[in-house]
Amino acid sequence: MSSATSPAAAPQAPDRATGRERRYDIDLLRVLCTVAVVLVHASAEFIDAGHRTTGILGDTAGRYAVPAFFAMAGWAALSGAPVRDEARLLARLGRILRPMALWTALYLLASYVFGGNRGQAGEEAVRALFGSVEAAFHLWYLYAYVPLLLLLGVVVLVVRGRALPRRSAVLLAALAVAPALLGDMTTLTGWAPPDWAWSVPLSSVVYAVAGAALLAAPRRGPRALWAAAAAVTLVVLAVYQLTVHHPAAYGSAAVAAVTFAVLGTVAGVRVPERARPLLARLSDASFGTYLVHLVFVTLLAGPVAGHLPAGPWAPVALAVTTVAAAALSFTVSLLWGRLGWRPWLG
Repeated sequence: MSSATSPAAAPQAPDRATGRERRYDIDLLRVLCTVAVVLVHASAEFIDAGHRTTGILGDTAGRYAVPAFFAMAGWAALSGAPVRDEARLLARLGRILRPMALWTALYLLASYVFGGNRGQAGEEAVRALFGSVEAAFHLWYLYAYVPLLLLLGVVVLVVRGRALPRRSAVLLAALAVAPALLGDMTTLTGWAPPDWAWSVPLSSVVYAVAGAALLAAPRRGPRALWAAAAAVTLVVLAVYQLTVHHPAAYGSAAVAAVTFAVLGTVAGVRVPERARPLLARLSDASFGTYLVHLVFVTLLAGPVAGHLPAGPWAPVALAVTTVAAAALSFTVSLLWGRLGWRPWLG
């Protein structure tokens, strides 16, 4: 499978017919961002357990991941693998929505069985149709990614084909008017539906478009300068999160600076040929890793952070549990990929 043809923010089966050359730098960025997401969620466990400084520093180190995923989505949709027709666009959406729906159901089932909230199971299931739920809170990203992918796909088809993809346009319009429609429903009936989360912030659209331009650019300047900028902006973001506000908004200037510095550092890097097969497999497994990793973060990072006394061992424990949770998540994702379950499990 080619990273030039897969939706970068949610790695899944690509459109094989394009025949584009694989970009291993995008594969590398996708894997790094997936591990960074695991780090962010493991860091949250450490913050909840009282290891605030360690948790915030860990969160800072992975804060670029979500904006970078939006940037890769923009690159895939606008440059790397633009859809050729509406059928391919809807198929691409389906490759995201099927695993998303299945994993939402699995997390809700686990919460029902092990979480002791059986009285709220039905309410949580309804909320999952409108927006992210606590049992699968990490899936909030897909509620924004799907509309973004749909929007960019419709734009590409309109600009290139000079014709309106009717089904996709209707779906996009439905997502756009849903919040106002639900508000009117509340006024008329008194029923207050859950918050609507199927929307994409303007900052994410900017990440997608600007990120696409940066990732597709033939020249980006000296990599050393990008790396230096990444180091400096990470320090600035750490200070901001420690002293001003945590978590920093993904649309904030500090997070944006880190994100584009990381993109510039990794984009265009040459991956050694001997490492490419493994990197490609990990990249193809990264969407499944993202979907399942919360299980291992909860099982590993939570208990370790909760039993760890205050002291210098917290950063080491965070690093070890993050690596372990990421490794286990990639392993099981690779396993079900070999079994042919990726269309359903991601």
